[in-house]
Formats: sequence, structure tokens, C-alpha cells
Amino acid sequence: MKQPESDNLEARIIGAAKQLFVEKGFTETSMSEIAARVGINRPGLHYYFRTKEKMFQEVFGSIVRSFLPEIKGLMLRSELPIAERIGAVIDAYYGRVFEENPRLPLFMIKEMNRDADHLLTTIRELYLDAHVREISEGLQAEMDAGKLKTVPLPFVFLTFYSLLIMPCLSKNLIEAEFIAAGDTFAALLQRWKENIVRQMVFLLQPVGDSRG
Repeated sequence: MKQPESDNLEARIIGAAKQLFVEKGFTETSMSEIAARVGINRPGLHYYFRTKEKMFQEVFGSIVRSFLPEIKGLMLRSELPIAERIGAVIDAYYGRVFEENPRLPLFMIKEMNRDADHLLTTIRELYLDAHVREISEGLQAEMDAGKLKTVPLPFVFLTFYSLLIMPCLSKNLIEAEFIAAGDTFAALLQRWKENIVRQMVFLLQPVGDSRG
């Protein structure tokens, strides 16, 4: 059984790796940098993680597991109006994921563009794709049943994800140019959430369905 100090050191390693991966990306982060930030040597680091790939999996998994199961649970609540589900997902992302990891959206975009296969392989090896598949199957079932408009699932993802993360990616510009005196980025995000919900309802809610 691991000793508490060993558990604490492993947590510190994961925390340092997470900061560096998000700041610099997978390729530009070295094992030596991670060891230096933790304050240990390379052999000590390799005792816990033999390769940078294994460390990336642990870091990426810890980030995605912090929100993906909750998002899946929210999206599969088909008894709720789609507007309510979308709003709850946005709250989960903005209220916890983005607030705790403000550089995460840029990190994800960089990794998608750097090596999408690497990212997808990591997702599959961590069995995170099962959550995505369940969300997709649930939405498709609602479309087949006429509860939602039939829309290609890639279009649903692209519409929602682009609306969700664009403010996060352009936060500095928004704060410099579009935040009036007395306003805040957080308040703007809340108003933007209402816009996302309207756009997704327009995309998915069947014509004639008055549910919000």
C-alpha cells in the first residue's frame, strides 16, 4: 500500500504536469521540466510515470473525467426540455471547468490540431469514448422518436462546441474591447449562455414544440 507522502508526491507530479501541458502543450513539455517544477530528479519522476505519454493520459483523463460524466448525465435526461439540459451543461463547463482551467479550451484546440489521432487514441485507451457514444446514441434516439429535430450529430457538436468555447479563446480581446465600464467577463458569459441556449433550441427543438 502506498504511503500518504507517496500519494501526495504523485498528486504534485500530476498537478505540475497538468499546468505545463496546458501552458505549453504535449510536444513542448519535457519530463525534465515536470521534474524541476515538482522539485525532484528524473529517476524519481520515472518511478511514478515511465513515459510522458503515460503522464499525459493521467492528466488528460483527470481533466475530462471531472466534467464528461456529469455532462453525459445531464444530456441523457430526456424527460427535461432541451433548453434546460443545454443550460445545465453550460453552467457545468463555465462554472467549474473553465473557471478552474482557463487555458483548457486553448489546450484542447491545440492538441486537436497538433495530433488528432493522438488525442483520440488517448480518449479510447481511457474508455472516455463510451461517454461520448452514449450521448450521441441518446440524442439520436430522441431524433428518431421525433422529440428532437433530425440534425447530423457532427453539426450538433460543432454548433454547440464552437459557441461554448469561442468566448474562452478570445477572453483577452473581449475584456479589452467589448466589456463596458462596470461590466464583467462573467456577466457577459451569462448573457452569452442565454444566446447559446436559444441557438441550440432553434437547431434541435421540433417545429411546434413550445417547451423551453
